[in-house]
Amino acid sequence: MRHQLKEIVVISGKGGTGKTSITASFAVLGGADIVLADCDVDAADMHLLMQPDIQQSEAFFSGAIAKIDPDLCTGCGLCAEVCRFDAIFQQDDKYVIEPMNCEGCGYGPRVCPEAAINMLDANVGDWYKSISRLGTPLIHAKLGIGADNSGKLVTKVKDEAKRLAIAEDKQILLVDGPPGVGCPVVAALAGADYVVIVIEPTVSGIHDLKRVQELIAKFRINSGCIINKFDINLDVTNEIKKFISAAGIDHIADIPYDVTFTKAMTKGKTIVEYSPEGTGKYLKTSWQKIKQLIQLESE
Repeated sequence: MRHQLKEIVVISGKGGTGKTSITASFAVLGGADIVLADCDVDAADMHLLMQPDIQQSEAFFSGAIAKIDPDLCTGCGLCAEVCRFDAIFQQDDKYVIEPMNCEGCGYGPRVCPEAAINMLDANVGDWYKSISRLGTPLIHAKLGIGADNSGKLVTKVKDEAKRLAIAEDKQILLVDGPPGVGCPVVAALAGADYVVIVIEPTVSGIHDLKRVQELIAKFRINSGCIINKFDINLDVTNEIKKFISAAGIDHIADIPYDVTFTKAMTKGKTIVEYSPEGTGKYLKTSWQKIKQLIQLESE
């Protein structure tokens, strides 16, 4: 019997809140029901916990980059004059382009009298189809150094993961989303059924939560909040609870500060594997609650 696929996206207002560690724990708890997607392509690290066996790898092209044909270039310098990004410079009697600086605007080819400049598809990264150490399908990617269009690469990762989840009749597409509120986050949220926000009880954490909530509200997606390290500042934790209650965000769990998280990571394990009866039990309860909220039966 084919199930209706549910898409859960885990995000945070900034990096370092424990988002990926928590998502990886959910992947362990989800077992054979899920396909996992690492959409934090700018700083992908899910592979550190999932130790994927790559089955398929493909280059990802997005945008354009200029290249000068040295055999056609006469050294007139018109392209360098119009380049606003200082990407074109003289080398001997010819001109060359620094790829890291080129924005792909296409103005160089327009002014070149010798048609010596071509616009080429830009390889901004690679995406992978893998099997994690759990046996879970994992779609992930790596953005090139200094590359743009991470939002488009996020969309590619999600599309491939969703296609795989439907083909394999999985119940859940679990997405480790990017931090922040920029274009990659918008791409990760598109099509989501439920959003889990991982937050820390700090002054900046509250600010991040409000920004994230404002973005999620525009998508009209139901959301829940996990307060990680809730006991490092109980006053701010209480302030967060008041805010999420007023905003209609589900309060999923309060997770205490625990150095075991770090110990687990050094062993290449999630907290639910390393400390199932300790801090791991909070993640198990959280996963059960999330499944109930998205109307999936608990095992």
